[in-house]
Amino acid sequence: QVQLVESGGGLVQPGGSLRLSCAASGSILSIYTMGWYRQAPGKQRTLVATITSSYITNYTDSVKGRFTISRNNAKSTVYLQSNSLKPEDTAVYYCNADIRGAIENRLRNYWGQGTQVTVSS
Repeated sequence: QVQLVESGGGLVQPGGSLRLSCAASGSILSIYTMGWYRQAPGKQRTLVATITSSYITNYTDSVKGRFTISRNNAKSTVYLQSNSLKPEDTAVYYCNADIRGAIENRLRNYWGQGTQVTVSS
């Protein structure tokens, strides 16, 4: 069974930094696009950043220049380095990935359980 497990959330002051990690585990053949989404209270879940298996990245406009997405294919892990954090970045951050599992040999989309990021003084 494939799982995504996030870590690294927490409380940080405005202007601070956090590094989120998300590790995929289970019987995996291939991992394709990985990404981060976030959901603020009372709002819909929205895209933060994605990275393809060829390391092509995409960011939502509000985080460009502040956040950096990266991945380590050997560790089946995706990271989100978040700098110059603002109160409006407060949300639950979810990891997402397109993964072909070894058991079903089928491409499926997976979500992590989410990690809270709170930016407040």
